[in-house]
Parts: sequence; C-alpha cells; structure tokens
Amino acid sequence: MSGPNGMLYGGDEIGALVFDPGHHSLRVGYAQEDTPKADIPAVIGVGPATHIPDAEEKVPDGNVTQTATKKDELRYYIDVTELHVPRPNMEVQTYMKDGQVDNWDLFEKMLDYCYSKVIRSPSEHHPALFTEAVWTTRPAREKLAELLFEKYQAPAFFLVKNAVLAAFANGKSTALVVDAGASQTSAVPVIDGYALVSAAVRSPVGGDHLVAQAKHMLNSAHIQMLPIYSIASKEVIRERERARYTLKTLPAGLTHSWQQYMLKRQYEDFVHCVAQVSESAYDERVAASVPAAHYEFPGGYHQDFGPERFKLTECLFEQSLGAPHLVCAAAGACDADARAALWGAVVACGGGACAGGWLERLSKELSSRAPSAHRLKTSAPPAHHERRFAAWIGGSILASIGSFQQMWISSQEYDEGGKGQLERKCP
Repeated sequence: MSGPNGMLYGGDEIGALVFDPGHHSLRVGYAQEDTPKADIPAVIGVGPATHIPDAEEKVPDGNVTQTATKKDELRYYIDVTELHVPRPNMEVQTYMKDGQVDNWDLFEKMLDYCYSKVIRSPSEHHPALFTEAVWTTRPAREKLAELLFEKYQAPAFFLVKNAVLAAFANGKSTALVVDAGASQTSAVPVIDGYALVSAAVRSPVGGDHLVAQAKHMLNSAHIQMLPIYSIASKEVIRERERARYTLKTLPAGLTHSWQQYMLKRQYEDFVHCVAQVSESAYDERVAASVPAAHYEFPGGYHQDFGPERFKLTECLFEQSLGAPHLVCAAAGACDADARAALWGAVVACGGGACAGGWLERLSKELSSRAPSAHRLKTSAPPAHHERRFAAWIGGSILASIGSFQQMWISSQEYDEGGKGQLERKCP
C-alpha cells in the first residue's frame, strides 16, 4: 500500500516502528529487527526546572525534555541515565494503569523522547504499529489514534492485541497465550489471529507481587536493602558478617516516590538473581538439595539463599490466581471444538516467564489439569529476551510482512473516516 507521496509502508525504503507499552517498560524499535532498539522504564521523573529558557532562547538538546514556558516550570526525566540521578523534588510517576495508558500527558512526553532520542527521525516519516492489552477500552484506543495522526502526523497506524503478536512471534496463529507481566498475569485464547476477548482471564499476581514478597522475606530476615545510590564505598567482608560501608552525602529534598522507585529496582535485581521456581509444589527437603544462590547486597553484606528462594516464587502458582488456573479457565470459556487446538499450543511469554523453572512448573501443573482427551503442548522461546519481548517481536514480524501492508489505517483514511476506522480495521 503506498502512502500519499508514493512511499511503501513497511517496504525496505521506509521503516515502520513498533511500540509495545507495558507496566514495567516501553519497548520501541524498527519493524524487521529481532529486538527492540530501546527498552525504557514506564515511569517518568517530573521535577521543577532548574533553569527555564525564554521562548527565543535555544534549548540545550540534552536527554531532558524542556518546556520553554515560564508558567509550568517542569522538567521531565526519561530513561535510566536521567531517572537514576538523585535530584531534589523530582517525583516519579507512571502513565500506565490496569494494562493501558492512563496519563496521556506523560505518555506524550515518552513518545516525544522515543522519536527524538531513540529513533532520531521525524514521526511523519514512520508508520506506527502499537500493541494493546486485550481489555483496552474504546476511548483509550481512539485517543491513541488521535494522538498519532493529529499530533505526530504518522503516515499510517495500526493496533494489535499483544496476545496475538506473542502467538505470531512463536510461529502460531492459534494459541493460548499466557502472559506473565509486571502488574498481572493473563491467559488469552487466540484463534486464527484473533484474540477472544470474552474468554480472556487475568489475575493481579505478577512480577510486582513477587518483588513485594521478596521485600517481605528480606525484612523478616532483618536484611537491610540499601539503595545503590546512597553507598560511597564498602569493605570486603566474610559471608553473613555485618556490612561496613560509607554513605554518600545526598542532596536534600529527595522525594519518597523516587526513593521507593530506586529501592524497587534493587529488589527486582535480587529477584532476578535469586528467585527460582521448583518443578512441583514447594517441598523443603527437595529445595534444600539444590545448590544455593549467592547474592551480595549494595552495602557489601552477602550470603547464600537456599530453600527460601523456591518458597518465594510459590505465590505465582496459588490455587486460584496462578497461571495454571488461568489457562484452564480461559480454555474452558472457549467453544468445545476449539479447545483441542488451544491445549496443543499453550505459549508462555512476558518477563515473569523468564524466572528459572517457571515454564517447567507450568507444564507440570497443566499436565495434571488438562483434559485427557487433548494433547497438551507448552512452549516458549528458549532465549529470555524473546520471552520478554514476545509481543514486540510479533509486531516486528507482522509490520514487515508484504500482505500486511494493505491493513494499515492511512492518514488519508483517518481524515475521511475518523475514529470509526479503528473498529473496522483493528477489531
């Protein structure tokens, strides 16, 4: 399909962009590539501007979006290099809520950053494909289309459900997609490239819940987690010996939201290094026979974690909230004749699915619950980044397929048919 000036969307001459907004981060990059160009935390630091340039004055082109108006003296800090600097009165806010964009002003700042600092190319040159959660509301979809066409002047736009893209990334058009995300875990049946919204189920148990459990576990063991930015130097000590470190002098007025955000990143690192899922329900004797994992905290204190690292992840497999229960509920909500195909293609994706042993545990629990008449097959890409970025990779594949090019909503169609085009072209 050629655009107004004869260019081919998604052809080799013009790069379509794929955006995959999530609760933990936003993935953005060019279609046809195998990994996103950037994976940006889904939070933005908002602080008072130190110097407000006059409208005529040249704004320095740093990593910071500066507003050149005197009335709302705010600066926005995006991405880790800017966010992780201790700044007085900088609040950390997120633009996501319940799996969809909630704060559009902040989300606009994020898109500005993506175009100017990541893609480094004008938005009017690139068709944009966005992923969305299955339960995204109609007003939110329309708002996104309006933003892309009217503010960013995108030549073409498309919206696809992330479960559909995750299935495509695994080479399937029919699958039962289990997405273990940061704020929730969901199971969505996809049949012939369409997500069955009515049969999709989700639970609030995700990566953030696991991080909260880790925090509780360390507090109970009286292990202090110090944020990395507060340590100036530390001494080498023996295992389980009391930490000896020197604290940095930090600027006054650091906000609670920023300190909590930085601590959360630290707990996430702990979970990433230590947490492990046991193959069957937690049994202390079996867990004790597995070698322990060693972890050193920012303050220098270090110790081995044994059975407790398996106990930590049990919350992900609770009876009524865990992934196995969601899969059974989603499959049960579909037509009986579609179930065999779904049970034969259970696809796992999302950051939570990267935990060691998670996929094996899911397969084992499902094999005891799946109907004996159906053959069960659970799969996930072997590489962790492919599980984490499954929806983005699916979008990258889709936007670069020749037969997809007539599917885009072009700016011309949007001008003629308005938001109604969304329901027609992106069900």
